Amino acid sequence: MMEKMIFGRYVPAHSLIHRMDPRSKLLIIFLFVCIVFIANNSLTYGLLALYTLMMISLSKVPIQFIISGLKPVLWLVLFTLILHLFLTKEGELLFQAGWFTIYEEGLRQGIFISLRFFLLILMTSILTLTTTPIEITDGLESLLNPLNKVKFPVHELALMMSISLRFIPTLMQETDKIMKAQTARGVEFSSGPIKERVKAIIPLLIPLFVNSFKRAEELATAMEARGYRGGEGRTKYRQLSWGFTDTSMLLFLGLLTTLLVLFRT
Repeated sequence: MMEKMIFGRYVPAHSLIHRMDPRSKLLIIFLFVCIVFIANNSLTYGLLALYTLMMISLSKVPIQFIISGLKPVLWLVLFTLILHLFLTKEGELLFQAGWFTIYEEGLRQGIFISLRFFLLILMTSILTLTTTPIEITDGLESLLNPLNKVKFPVHELALMMSISLRFIPTLMQETDKIMKAQTARGVEFSSGPIKERVKAIIPLLIPLFVNSFKRAEELATAMEARGYRGGEGRTKYRQLSWGFTDTSMLLFLGLLTTLLVLFRT
């Protein structure tokens, strides 16, 4: 399952979303994270879901591929739903079986919060699936460029975030390999008492940390060998270009925000 994770992966395609300026995509994701908290009823959440499905369709990334890559995260969404069912005791009583009760407000909040969480994950996944790490670095650096006036290390921050995104799938693959090697030696990760499972994680974490530090050292050596000395004085081979599509997509998101405010209860 680890090797199917899509976080940090780039899927090349000739889609409208792929051709957009990375700055506009970063702004759309940031604004979407803000407006998703405006929704508080079925209609507004439906509008957010339709917008997310539209973005997935325009990206030309198969939704089955996205959902299969998000299976590990779906457990968190399910846990959020169950947590609200247990803890929220407001509204009309819908179901009772001994100590277990489900209230109308608990079910409503559980569904809405879980859907909000899932939509946020989908939208951020679209960013990494349609934008290369280099484009994300350039876009983030361009958006934060005004902070250079106050001596903020914009280039270093953007590079650090880009490397982190790039190494997520690599670390997942390393984890999957180590788990398979440990399983071949008789270690059980998915069965047995919880105490034994926790103990089994220790042989998994130690080689993972060692491999991570080794890759970080190799990356630092490679960057130093290529003459990397920070962002000062560096030029870019690919120049960012803001087009009509970028403006249109931001205006459409503004329209969605207006509808959410109007239909919010």
